Amino acid sequence: MGYKLAGYEVLGGVEIDPQMMAIYKANHNPKHSYLMGVQQFRKIQKDKLPKELFDLDILDGSPPCSGFSTAGLREKSWGIKKKFREGQAEQVLDDLFFDFIEIARTLQPKVVVAENVKGLLIGKAKGYVKQIAQGFDDAGYDLQLFLLNAAFMGVPQRRERAFFIAKKKSLMLPKLKLEFNEKTIPFGKATIGCEKKTRKQVGPVITNLWYKVKPGECLAKGNVNGSFFSSKKTNYNMPTATVTATAGLLAPDEPKLLSHAEYIRLQSFPDNFNFLNNDPRYVLGMSVPPFMMNRVADQIYKQWLSKL
Repeated sequence: MGYKLAGYEVLGGVEIDPQMMAIYKANHNPKHSYLMGVQQFRKIQKDKLPKELFDLDILDGSPPCSGFSTAGLREKSWGIKKKFREGQAEQVLDDLFFDFIEIARTLQPKVVVAENVKGLLIGKAKGYVKQIAQGFDDAGYDLQLFLLNAAFMGVPQRRERAFFIAKKKSLMLPKLKLEFNEKTIPFGKATIGCEKKTRKQVGPVITNLWYKVKPGECLAKGNVNGSFFSSKKTNYNMPTATVTATAGLLAPDEPKLLSHAEYIRLQSFPDNFNFLNNDPRYVLGMSVPPFMMNRVADQIYKQWLSKL
């Protein structure tokens, strides 16, 4: 959606999770769609792929790296093969970025973009990033790394994400400059007119903590043992905390989880987006906010692609 907002034609995608692929098709009707992991897609012979996939302006992929999230186990989960929610396939998520780079090596797009968690830039994960940079270099691309905050990009939430943006060396393009300083959008303004009746009730423990903290604070601040760090009480006058796939954002005026309509607005999705029978919170939490991607894609066009 972000690329479409920026004026691009989106040809299709690769997705391992059949539920997510169904949502993608229902909302975007892609010309090409591959229900498989990137590990399988990269093994498809070149002559079996549509020719237009070898003439891409941008190849975009965000390999899931939940193990690097600051909210997860981090180092303890690195290199572990297990079943993840993404497609319910047993795999090592850490390896997927390198499969993605191999796809870029095969298709040779002008630009490659990947969004990922901020945790990749912290601590020991920096070594992993160096391997990614080397992989892009070997594939013929110069890589730039950006840490962007969606709150300054038209999205009403404080969502910091790392963006890996690589340009083909042979194009001799200048360095990309990304600086976004849009006025922040508070929760109250973003959710005007949203339906609130379906806000979900929470248990007595969370209800008690809700009353102990101020709007904009996490529930851990009111808890003696510090748990519930990921649960936040929203503030009408501020952008919210990051929308995640699991932990809930609580309303500022009552001890309840936000409604689906409010979550959709916070992630800058259209009100009429079709989630089929899936939990919108999961889909939204795992996605890149369209307004955030729109800003990035627009600058790539203005600074690079429009010059070619």
